[in-house]
Order: sequence, then structure tokens, then C-alpha cells
Amino acid sequence: MRLHYMGKYDLDPESLPKREHPPGAVPFREAKDTKTLSVFANLAALALMVVFGLLAFFRAKDEILEGSWQLLAGCWLSLLTLFPHELLHAVCFREDVYLYTNLKQGMLFVVGTEDMSRARFVFLSLLPNLVFGFLPYAIGMLFPQCVLLLALGTLAIGMGAGDYYNALNALTQMPKGARTYLSGFNSFWYLPEEKR
Repeated sequence: MRLHYMGKYDLDPESLPKREHPPGAVPFREAKDTKTLSVFANLAALALMVVFGLLAFFRAKDEILEGSWQLLAGCWLSLLTLFPHELLHAVCFREDVYLYTNLKQGMLFVVGTEDMSRARFVFLSLLPNLVFGFLPYAIGMLFPQCVLLLALGTLAIGMGAGDYYNALNALTQMPKGARTYLSGFNSFWYLPEEKR
């Protein structure tokens, strides 16, 4: 993995790395622009945070009401995971990967154009959410006195809404043996010659 920091993303999809499409490449059926994806991801994130937050509250009500400092610390900690979240995506690439930011728009993401299997793409999409979201959340549910982990997990799970969308697209749209890659703002899949 070779990470390149590209600076502020200017909301122009044409500025993102692209590659030549192999024969038979099929674009994922997904949001065609960042605004549509952003609205969808924000609504999904809010819904996930509400659901997981309510479950956490019912599991650890007394601890949450007594441990407000932990709740606040967990919220701040979730913001500190934004950059490491993208680094975990980046380490799943074997070749060049490009990091973009646009903090005013709440955007921080990586793009790489290499081929990968469906399994690796799904793993790449979900890894940060497992590490910063579901793992702390599960520990917090097992040990309700760990309110900090419940708060961190709840918010980090919600912040992964766009990643779940990518994983779901790969799982539902790619046929067996297909390869996937990113080009610009969109994902594509194709069947290698020997699989056709």
C-alpha cells in the first residue's frame, strides 16, 4: 500500500483517480452524485445511531445516567477515529491509494483503482466499522459499566453507513468470480476472461 494525501476534495468527481475499464465492466447501481449519497448516508447514519443508542440505553441505563463523563468522552473519541478509520480502509489496498478530505462537507475518504475480489472489497468496506464500531459496542453491551465504549461504538457504527452501502452493493450486484475496482467516484465490476 502506498498512501498519497491529496488534500481537500473540491467536490469535482473528475478530479478523482480513474482507470481504463476492462471489457464488460459494469457500474454498480449506486448514487450518481455526492449530494444524493451524502443525504442517504446521513439519514442511514442517524437511524443506526438511534437504534444502537436505544439498545445501549436499555442495556446500561443506570451506568449511562451516572457516567456522563464517559458518554461525552466516547462521543469525542468517535470523532478522533475518523482519520484512523480511513487508514484502515487504506491498508486493505495493495497498490496506490489516495486520501481526500473536505471537513466542511464532513468528507474524508480513500480511493484506489486496483482490482480486488468481492470478499476483499467487502472486508475493506467493513474493517473500520468492525474495529471502531461493533467491537467496542459489543464489549460495552457485555460490560455495561463501559459507557465510553458504548458511546464510541454507537456513533462509529452510524458513521459507517456509506461503507455498509458499498458492501451491500458488492454482495448483491457482483456475480461469483467477479472483480471490482473504483474509478472516480463510482465502483465497477467485471468478469475476468477465464470466468466468462
